[in-house]
Amino acid sequence: KGGAGPGGRMMTGRMGTAVMGAQANAGDARPMTSVRAAGYTSLGDKRNSVGMFDPAGLASRAPAPALETKDESSPEEVTKELEKKVNELIEESAVANAEGDLGKALDKAKEAGKKERQLCKQRDQAGLGDQINLDLTYSVLFNLANQYHANKLFPEAINTYTVIVKNKLFGNAGRLKVNMGNIYFEQGKYPQATKMYRMALDQIPQTHKDMRFKVMQNIGSAFVKMGRYQEAIATFESIMEGHPDFKTAQNLILGYFALGDKEKMRAGFEQMLTVSHGVEDEDAFYATDDPTLTSLYKDVMRTDDLYRIEYNKRKDAERCIITCAKLIAPVIEASGDFAAGFDWCTEAVKASAYAELAAELEITKAITYLRMKDFHKAVETLKAFEKKDTEMATAAATNLSFLYFLEGKVQQADKYADLAVKTDRYNTNALVNKGNCLFKKGDFDGAREYYEDAFRSEASCTEALYNLGLVHREQGKLREALTCFRKLHAMLRNSAEVLWQMASIYDALEERDKAMETLQMLISLVPTDPGVLTKLGELHDRNNDKSQAYQYHYEAYRYYPSNIEVISWLGAYYVDCEVYEQAIQYFERAALIQPHDVKWYLMAASCHRRSGNYQQALEMYKRIHSRFPDNVDCLRFLVRICTDLGMKELHDYVSKLRKAEKAKELAEQVAREQRREAGGGGGGDDDDNDGLAANEDDAFGRRDRRRGGGRGGGRRGGGDDERGGGGGGGVRKSRDFDLADPYNDQPNVSKAVDATYDDPLGDLPARPKTGSTRRGAQPEEVSFANEELGDDMLPE
Repeated sequence: KGGAGPGGRMMTGRMGTAVMGAQANAGDARPMTSVRAAGYTSLGDKRNSVGMFDPAGLASRAPAPALETKDESSPEEVTKELEKKVNELIEESAVANAEGDLGKALDKAKEAGKKERQLCKQRDQAGLGDQINLDLTYSVLFNLANQYHANKLFPEAINTYTVIVKNKLFGNAGRLKVNMGNIYFEQGKYPQATKMYRMALDQIPQTHKDMRFKVMQNIGSAFVKMGRYQEAIATFESIMEGHPDFKTAQNLILGYFALGDKEKMRAGFEQMLTVSHGVEDEDAFYATDDPTLTSLYKDVMRTDDLYRIEYNKRKDAERCIITCAKLIAPVIEASGDFAAGFDWCTEAVKASAYAELAAELEITKAITYLRMKDFHKAVETLKAFEKKDTEMATAAATNLSFLYFLEGKVQQADKYADLAVKTDRYNTNALVNKGNCLFKKGDFDGAREYYEDAFRSEASCTEALYNLGLVHREQGKLREALTCFRKLHAMLRNSAEVLWQMASIYDALEERDKAMETLQMLISLVPTDPGVLTKLGELHDRNNDKSQAYQYHYEAYRYYPSNIEVISWLGAYYVDCEVYEQAIQYFERAALIQPHDVKWYLMAASCHRRSGNYQQALEMYKRIHSRFPDNVDCLRFLVRICTDLGMKELHDYVSKLRKAEKAKELAEQVAREQRREAGGGGGGDDDDNDGLAANEDDAFGRRDRRRGGGRGGGRRGGGDDERGGGGGGGVRKSRDFDLADPYNDQPNVSKAVDATYDDPLGDLPARPKTGSTRRGAQPEEVSFANEELGDDMLPE
């Protein structure tokens, strides 16, 4: 404000007036009192020699002293650093638990506990007991108990929670009895779990309703586990009255189902349909007619976390409704007609806020028909969707295509697959069905394109990737097929089918080591699969590892003793090892499996003969002949063994052998004539006859040599000679009789019968010819009568 001017008139405090007054009296400057409060003055340059703005008058003061250095060795600073370290360890433990590294989380929690106890001890020693942080102690113990629980160390977790609960200094620690109840529930100790839940429920105030209802849900679940369905139902009913939700409604219906109460199941399902999932309609987010903007909104919403939460809530509610409908539909009708039950559930859903699920229930009904092998009704139900909305029509067409494909009606399956693909080009199931139809028709290139489209549309479509590998394999592209199955193995680590395909491809590529490694991985998944064990045995056999091959074949035989290939391999293995007694057991089992195949009986009899049991072999050959009287091989064996043993039945078997051979030759001739007539004449008959004659002559020559060499002498050069070394069986005539005619006592001048045979087990091992050495050696080479024996050769 201005002061009083001349004449006593008050002057205003305007700047212009003051300046004008100053100009009028320049010699005596008037102080500018109107701005003095801000530190401005017209005499500033006179009072402040520095000439700087200093409203507080600090220019004349001395500078402030330096800050005191912190004493890091003081007890307070040491405890603060240690407390900071404990908090860091708790955070690291929680992060490790969230990342799935439970061992590291537990180690960090234990270390935090040690540091916290050290902190309390230092504070007591420094006399800082009043600074003890109870919240930090609570955090350390709570985190430690959680980590014990996560690592399945239940006793340690219970003890740690008990320490917290019993400490009266911790507020609201009684709620942790819910955690203790969860541990008992996980251990299967349901009475103790129920007790802990009830104790926790008593300590939770009435204002925390959500918490109380959740604890009551746990109590109801424990009652269900104990089989106390009435108490569980009472608990769930009280929850539905106060705070209804889909999970509780589902548990309530399960309780009614356990008791078989049909009416209450209906009432519970209707009550479930009145529950709201609390999520707004998805179409409310897309309030625009522009398809481009709608697509953009949908792309944005898919990446939104809150949208995902709402989407999961909606899907959980729909899953509960569908599950309960499938559960109660077969039993709510007195007649037991599940179709009528599904119809009632469908009508109930249509009358509720979840009417869009009615079509899905119809699809579920059709799938139920399919599981019951009632394909006709399943097709009728699915065909009803052809004229309905697009989404349901696509699902119905996809299921119809799959159904017709299973029935072998590829044309119908292809028709509905085209309809499904036309309706929704990105429907992976429809694309796979279309590819399957083309694969069945032999159009591998077209099938490959559809499988690739399905895999591009959904990278997790394992069916498309598996079928794509099969297509590459059919086209001979083994490397591309192997790439597909490797990708699939990375997605499905425990798929036996994928590992089998990989092993087969490795085997086809002659990479046996990788094939065996893959089969070893497969054996860890299916240790009792005889096919995998047999394949491993075959690979080891091709690598000449007979011991491992035998081990895997024997394991395959143990799990599946009716596999004729495995039995044959084991029998041949024992024959190679000359353990004929064991081989007989396998050939006899093979004869039980294939009783009309004569070769197994012949192999068993041959094993008897090779083991030296000629009498048993003869009896078995006779039984084979009585069962298969026209078998030429059996008759040849009988002629041979009767010849060796000098038995009287020789001529009978020779006569039967000749008749059987003639019948066989006649049958072969008729078959050749038929082939000639069917194929316009063959050009290899004469060669076949020549080969047959040569084989007969050669076999007969072998028979003569065996007969001559087996008893130390015989015919030589075609003349009659005395037999040397008669052996057992009596004295026999030295002449060869016509084996074709047992009543002809004249020397053999006609063609002899082919009494030779092909041993089904192969030729006998070469026997050292000791007899020929004695016959051909000089007397001095084999006589030891004139040699003197030294003392070193005499026994002690």
